[in-house]
Amino acid sequence: MSYEQLKLDNQICHRLYLASNGLTRLYRPLLESLGITYPQYVVLMALWEQDRITMKELSSKTSVDKGFLASLVKNLDKENLIEILSDEQDKRKKIIKLTEKAKKLEEKAKDIPMKLICSLDDDKINIEQIDELKRILDKVNFAINEALTK
Repeated sequence: MSYEQLKLDNQICHRLYLASNGLTRLYRPLLESLGITYPQYVVLMALWEQDRITMKELSSKTSVDKGFLASLVKNLDKENLIEILSDEQDKRKKIIKLTEKAKKLEEKAKDIPMKLICSLDDDKINIEQIDELKRILDKVNFAINEALTK
């Protein structure tokens, strides 16, 4: 028996999985030159956007699982890219702060998004299509989060 709804070609999740893995592989050589992984890049981008935030805020901004985020932050601390400070009002709260090394890394990283886009064949996908895909994925992610919180 073969069910049409179970064919891989009919699955949105499989397409998203392939695209996500493919993009991560495209990022790898760009990020290796900076000495960071893609998940570390996500955390650093959030901190470049807003420095000195709590772990809770960082988790919310990145949507990275809190357990995994804790190990990412620990590794970034070991690499001297961030400092982990205790909040002055509540010592249990941890504040994540960029180091000078991380701030300099931002300058080196600024061209990565364009390099990634340029690595794609613009006869197959262009900037407008990428922007439309981002809008659709935002809607999909919103719907998924709504469904998960019911």
